[in-house]
Order: sequence, then structure tokens, then C-alpha cells
Amino acid sequence: MHPGPPPRDVGCFVAVARQLSFSRAAAGLGMSQPAVSQAIARLERSLGLRLFDRTSRDVQLSDAGKLLLPLAESLLAQVTAFTDAAALLTVPIGQSIRLAYCPLVGGLAAQVARKLAARQPGIEVELRTAGWTAASTELAQDGAVAALMSTPFPAGLATTARFHLPITHLAVPARRAPVLTTPVRLAGLGGHEILLPRARPPGSVWAQLADRLPPRHRPPAADDFDDLAAVLDLVAAGRGLLPVPHLLVQTVTRPDVRFVPLDTAGLRMTYGLVWPRERATAEVMALVQAVQETLRTPGRPAG
Repeated sequence: MHPGPPPRDVGCFVAVARQLSFSRAAAGLGMSQPAVSQAIARLERSLGLRLFDRTSRDVQLSDAGKLLLPLAESLLAQVTAFTDAAALLTVPIGQSIRLAYCPLVGGLAAQVARKLAARQPGIEVELRTAGWTAASTELAQDGAVAALMSTPFPAGLATTARFHLPITHLAVPARRAPVLTTPVRLAGLGGHEILLPRARPPGSVWAQLADRLPPRHRPPAADDFDDLAAVLDLVAAGRGLLPVPHLLVQTVTRPDVRFVPLDTAGLRMTYGLVWPRERATAEVMALVQAVQETLRTPGRPAG
């Protein structure tokens, strides 16, 4: 694969194109005029194009130069962004950071914290459990530098490392499990009370479930259901049934609750790492890297 022209030569082209002067471009770049002229000549040879029309009095962009200038400026902007991002991935100074996380993905948060603590120098991660509403508040009020939370993510934030947890089961009181025909279908739950959170942002899995369920369901019992393990107490108490992801079925065992297969036609909870762009410190970039690496480890909740 051809490596393309050196960014330095492209930078010289953009500088001369903006100044329409080799001498002024050289002064702005801190280079000698012959060095700039050589860079332009080298670039023209590699492209097989004339970029400038030169006379003894002035310098003008050629037709090819006019077409290529916006692309050259975009290329330089990408190189700058690449360099800035790489600088943020240099060894952090070891400051502590606070990560808000949904309890359901606490295993992932703990593994990431261990990974960062093992770095040299180590980064201490203060873990703080937070549902969707609490995590959004933490991020908005500088309480946390990042959050592992479910969609829809708060507007204007950077996101990465998305992963999905399929809704696969229905949590029911143990005494009622035998009376349900499996797999249970959402359309067949009209005679049952279904627990749903009060906070159902558009696009969230809870909003999608509410749209697909028959009209009757129990009034919400909490502002959000990010701590699904705690909501199982309501299930055990007979307050209603609760659609849950497979990860919860794998990690929670209790004698008063049963999990029966549920046909949700592909409904899934989507999570990711979210952070304000202005807080993209070296420690936050190390956190991003650690989450991505952890999710690539076999057995993590991704897919």
C-alpha cells in the first residue's frame, strides 16, 4: 500500500495556498523558503500534478490545486486529531477518577478498576453505583468523569465500547412459575401485572417494552430500574413480573424468584461508556482503553 505524501509536504502546500507566497508561508512555518519550495516540488512529483501556477510576480493555485486544497486541509485536521488523541494515551500521572456505573454491569466496572490499578503508575477508580437518572446527574454536575450506563445516552457526550444485553427471561414469583407456558410472549401478558420504571426515555428498552405490552401493567414502583437485582424483591413480593436480561439470570440465584424464557423478538439493553468531551484527560483515555480491552476478553457481556 502506498503510504501517500508526507504530512509535512501537505502542510507546506496548504500554507503556500493560503498565503499565495512561498516566502510568507516559509516564515509562518518556521522553515527556509528553499525548503518549502523543495517540499512543494516533491509533492507535485509524487502526485504527477502541478499545484501552483508560478510567475516572477505571483503564485496562484492551479485548477488541480484548488480541487485538492480542501482535501489537504481535512487531512491535516485528521493528523492533528490523531496526534492529540495519541498524546492523551501517554502514561497517565496516576490521578484517581470516579466512574458511575449501573449495578447490572458492576462486574465489568470492577474488572476495569482492577485493570487500571495494575497499571504503572496505577490509576485508582472510585466506583459509584448509579441508575440512568443518577448517572446523567453525576456527569452533568462533575460528580463523575465517566459512566457505564444504558441508552439513550445524554446528548452531547462522547461514547464508546457499546455492548448489548438481550432481554431473554421473565422474573416471576417462584410459586407462579409452573402456571406459565414457555416461552412466554409479550402479547400474552395481558392478564399479568408487569413492572416498568417510571423513567422510560424514548428509545430505551423500557419504552420499547411498554409499547409492545398489553395496556395493563402495574404502576411504576421506582424512578428507574437500573438495579434490577433489587427490583426482584418486588417480584418475590407479588407486585408484578419483570422482563430481565440473560446476564441477570446468570448472576442472580434466589429461591423465591424463578426465571422463565421470554420471547421479546430481539429486544435488548444497550450499554456503553459515556463521558463529557472536555474531560478527556489521560486518565479518562486510559479508562476508555481499559473498558475496550475488557469487552474484547472472551466471556464479557458483549454482542
